[in-house]
Amino acid sequence: MKFDIITVFPEILNSYFNESILKRAQKKKLIKIKTHNLRDFTKDKHKKVDDKSYGGGVGMVLMAEPIIKAVLKVKAKKEKTKIILFSPVGKQFDNKIAFNFAKKYNHLIFICGHYEGFDARVEKALQDFGFKVQRISIGPYVLTGGELAAAVVIDSISRQIPGVLGKNESLEEKRFGIGVPVYTRPETFFCKKKKYAAPKVLISGNHKKIDEWRRSKIDKIRK
Repeated sequence: MKFDIITVFPEILNSYFNESILKRAQKKKLIKIKTHNLRDFTKDKHKKVDDKSYGGGVGMVLMAEPIIKAVLKVKAKKEKTKIILFSPVGKQFDNKIAFNFAKKYNHLIFICGHYEGFDARVEKALQDFGFKVQRISIGPYVLTGGELAAAVVIDSISRQIPGVLGKNESLEEKRFGIGVPVYTRPETFFCKKKKYAAPKVLISGNHKKIDEWRRSKIDKIRK
């Protein structure tokens, strides 16, 4: 899977992508993540990528032309590509979307909005070029930019790709579901003279009982 991120702040994400599981996945060539500076796709010497909004209003808007040029530059030939526009009004991202993206596409291009967002004509123009475009939001709140959203989405999609987590069973959703309580050593510890112990059933070695316990926790979560 190839991820291309178009942003005004390309360095902001490098530290996250170059650590832990995502770093190993890139070394194994299971995924490829690349950031692109939107300012490299401008005409003027000042590398201007934003301007005032028509009709007035506070804040600046990312211009359409640099974004479209950037997409056309990074698009991959003969690959199933989708463009993601991060927007507070987009479809809310979830695990189902992550799974579908990992299954259906091998190239995702992320456009990170900033300031007051991007020119509304971007989406229509990219569709006219034949791209599949979707607006995505990672939650019912507004961020100052799309970079954090890009990190969240890439992380979530990457773990759906075989080999990234090492074992397919590592996916919580492939086991007993997200949110089931987990425990590790020591079996018992004390805090402010209070005893905290792991459930006995998990230490019993009785896998049937352990499965039943975990399923009971799933039922409580779903309620």
